[in-house]
Amino acid sequence: MTTVTASRDAAGPASASSVRPRPRGRLDWRLRFAALSLIWGFSFLLIKVGTDGYAPFQVTLGRLVFGTAVLAAAMAVKRERLPRGVRTWGHLTVAAFLLNALPFSLFAYSELTIPSTLAGICNATSPLWGMALSMVALSEDRPTRVRVAGLGIGFLGVLTVLGAWQGFHGLDATGTAMALLASLSYPIGWIYVRRTLAGAGESHLSLTGAQLLLATVQLAVVTPLFTSVPASFSLVPLLAIVALGALGTGLAVLLQYGLVAEVGPTTAQMVTYFIPVIAAVAGIALLGESLAWSTPVGAVIVLAGAALTQMKKRA
Repeated sequence: MTTVTASRDAAGPASASSVRPRPRGRLDWRLRFAALSLIWGFSFLLIKVGTDGYAPFQVTLGRLVFGTAVLAAAMAVKRERLPRGVRTWGHLTVAAFLLNALPFSLFAYSELTIPSTLAGICNATSPLWGMALSMVALSEDRPTRVRVAGLGIGFLGVLTVLGAWQGFHGLDATGTAMALLASLSYPIGWIYVRRTLAGAGESHLSLTGAQLLLATVQLAVVTPLFTSVPASFSLVPLLAIVALGALGTGLAVLLQYGLVAEVGPTTAQMVTYFIPVIAAVAGIALLGESLAWSTPVGAVIVLAGAALTQMKKRA
């Protein structure tokens, strides 16, 4: 669920001199953290509801349209401009595909055949993929024994979620693979951005607004090729798509950047560990989804492994 520029902040904590006092009237960061956790946790339920009335590409396109609209409004209020330079736009096009168009579409397609609870748990594997990829792609991100152990524990949790000991019985392999590929797409995009846009002079809001705009264009091109205009417009799925875009994409990005700026990327990224819990509760309580015992147990193991992979060696 995380977008491109948050990964740039995660490259290093803010210096003490860069910390600014919280503006008067601003909500406490803990409340905003809780709101972000709820928004992203419920996003998987909204995807499921949206696909009940519309094709996955249509759900993704609507999500991007409304998310882009929120960021455009924020840019207008702050009088931000879109970034300039062919090189920047070229890299943002790749980032838009890897961090938005591709994973959003894969999650939408995966939830045609798997529960939203399982999709939310698959999303929690992103830190594991990121750790594995960073050992190869980022020379400055050296692994420690604890982080490597966390990687092994995390993927053991993935096998537990999938029920590997019983031959993945009762599991839709295609849908689960799509959800896991979506989770893999995020760290690939983060690493690409760190290598190409880490020194960009534009603001985070400007870069992400352009990124979502490009992802919207990509889906606007693809969607008519693989879908047709719906015969009827179901209201509840449509409202779910609006909420998914305006809240789960647009507002969530603004909350995330505010948290990173105020409490640092390490604390802000802890939201990752609350998302699968909220997704599971929402799916069970509101959609009547059921879970085998291995799913929550495996999820706990995944989150424990992911937490270990984020531990840095102290100087």
